[in-house]
Amino acid sequence: MTDIRLTLDEVMDLALSVLRAAGADEENARPIARCMWRAERDGAKSHGLFRCAGYAGAIRSRKANGRARPAVAATEGSVIRMEGDRGFCPVAHESGLPALGALAKEQGVAALAIRRCLHFAALWPEVETLTEMGLAAMAFTSSPPYVHMAGGRRKVFGTNPMAFGWPRPGQAPMIFDQASSLTARGEVMIAARDGHLAPEGAGIGPDGRPTRDPEAILAGAQSPFGGYKGAALALMVDLLAGPLIGELTSLEIEAEDDGAGPALGGQLILAFAPERLGGPDAAAHGERLFRALLEEEGVRLPGMRRAATRPLTPEEGVTIPASLHRELVALC
Repeated sequence: MTDIRLTLDEVMDLALSVLRAAGADEENARPIARCMWRAERDGAKSHGLFRCAGYAGAIRSRKANGRARPAVAATEGSVIRMEGDRGFCPVAHESGLPALGALAKEQGVAALAIRRCLHFAALWPEVETLTEMGLAAMAFTSSPPYVHMAGGRRKVFGTNPMAFGWPRPGQAPMIFDQASSLTARGEVMIAARDGHLAPEGAGIGPDGRPTRDPEAILAGAQSPFGGYKGAALALMVDLLAGPLIGELTSLEIEAEDDGAGPALGGQLILAFAPERLGGPDAAAHGERLFRALLEEEGVRLPGMRRAATRPLTPEEGVTIPASLHRELVALC
């Protein structure tokens, strides 16, 4: 497979061109493009330009509102409720995350519930935005069902990811962002595109048997990580990003969605002010734990690989398959 190299400016320009051509206005195109730009900058290929055609297709088909104006519906105590106006979540994050951060600093703990939005990105960008405010944070979202329950074969959950971030003043934050399935959906799709096998335990085929064939997994179902443990977390996320905030479960999303690309759903984001909960020593206490962990050779903290990649790409650029580049240029 032939790759081409792009500068980060070219990544942004290409993403913006595709989104504008699909019908997105600037208030929508820029936050979405920046989300893909951040993923490419940090080497997170499954959520970079690989997602651009999906964003554009949803906007062009009017499944997603490319001129969305998300708005706060209510603020009650430590809870902010936003209506996403059928736009992509990064657009809602533009105003929602600063409001959530300010409320968390005031209250100690705060929650942002976004309804009627489409989440097609990784979760770490919004979590990282909050850690940059000195906050710890968690984020959850669901999707149409791709994952079977432990012991079953029917698709009942989305990959139902979750992310957690801890601020580290002067250093890259500790952030993990993981699916409830063994692999992210995008990783299976990239394996199918590139002709690679999926990891052992990634999913089952339509016959219900475990397989590493990514095409068979996409036709069958992805598997939760750790069997019942991953399935329990997928169930938790379904409830947090669904009924808890007045949104749909994965199965309900499937019932109202056409199955093509991103789907309408909800997102729950929580923010915590460490100094309000644990006192002024909370951040330093976390650093003592990190130092103890890193004393052992071979250990790295979640997020360190992305943090190590980040300073390299402004000089080295990024690579994407030439076929993907041709596809995106055609969409412009």
